[in-house]
Amino acid sequence: MKQRFLNHKIKHIWLLADICLLAAFWLCKENQRLMTLLAEHVTVPFRQALGKLSYLVEVSVMEVLCVALVIAAPVYVVWQITAIVRAKGNRKPRAYSAILLTLCLAMTAWVGVCFFLGIDSYADGFQEKSGIYAEPVAPEDLLAVTLYFTENLVEAADRVERDEDGAFAVPREEILKGSTRAYAWVDEEFPFLSFDDPGVKPIRFSKVMSALDFTGMYCPFTGESNVNMDSPACLLASTVSHELAHQRGITSEQEANFLAILAATTCGDDTYAYAGWLSGYINLSNAVYRIDPELYRMIWALLPETVQEDLRRQSDYWDQFRDKTPQKVSNQVYDSFLKGYNQELGLQSYGTVVDLLVVYYKNRI
Repeated sequence: MKQRFLNHKIKHIWLLADICLLAAFWLCKENQRLMTLLAEHVTVPFRQALGKLSYLVEVSVMEVLCVALVIAAPVYVVWQITAIVRAKGNRKPRAYSAILLTLCLAMTAWVGVCFFLGIDSYADGFQEKSGIYAEPVAPEDLLAVTLYFTENLVEAADRVERDEDGAFAVPREEILKGSTRAYAWVDEEFPFLSFDDPGVKPIRFSKVMSALDFTGMYCPFTGESNVNMDSPACLLASTVSHELAHQRGITSEQEANFLAILAATTCGDDTYAYAGWLSGYINLSNAVYRIDPELYRMIWALLPETVQEDLRRQSDYWDQFRDKTPQKVSNQVYDSFLKGYNQELGLQSYGTVVDLLVVYYKNRI
């Protein structure tokens, strides 16, 4: 045993270091004050510094790394198996070395996730810092806020570019250009969110993102916000705003959704306003439907045909991926990930955005 340790001394020390770091994280994760200090002074600034480097190039560094990983993973497996087979009389020691190296790589990746995302998940979020908390929603308040969003959506629908058929036609590239100004008002209202936005990056393999049920993705390892360029553009500005919330250290999906709607509707850009009101309407009206389907249909009837068509196209696009194996696997993995890092509701946590919207807007309408 001693000789085996000496033969693979570096790998054993590497593995032991990973285990110690993981143990430290799991022992300290419930200390919210410590996690908040680490997030504010270490992880968030570090990710933002990585982002400054990543934004020196136009292409998505995250996408390049993902493609490289897809290629490298099978090559690595074949290389290790080939090396074991060729070892002949020394196959057991070679197999041990291969397993040990694979374990080290996997554990280091886990440490990276805990450092880049785990710490922030247990730190103070938007609700703790702003004092705006999601609370149980009264039906009358839900209805009032839903109607408020519906009215604003109807007004915003006429202020965006449309084609001859009345469909949303603002170029995606133009929407991305507006991303650096999306949080102008929110950063003033909530100074702890202030951040010099570098913008977002388009994903070339957006169809793959759609198959995995992602409209956008913030990569903590590169500090980039990446967005799907294949899905309908009417909600792209809201997706952009959502990913920019993550760049500000907001890990909670429901808080990021709330901030995306607030940012889009207050930044002064008509395209962003339309996407924000539309996103809010979708969340709120779905909540109304669960309470009273007939009331939902009455509110739907208030929308002009242009908005209804945008929503139909949105639904038709995502229907082609719904209940397919890639989407199911992706949702299951992401749901487990959210639950594993202090978002106990998993994917259902997206519904909490309704509570935040009602609490914020019910006294402002």
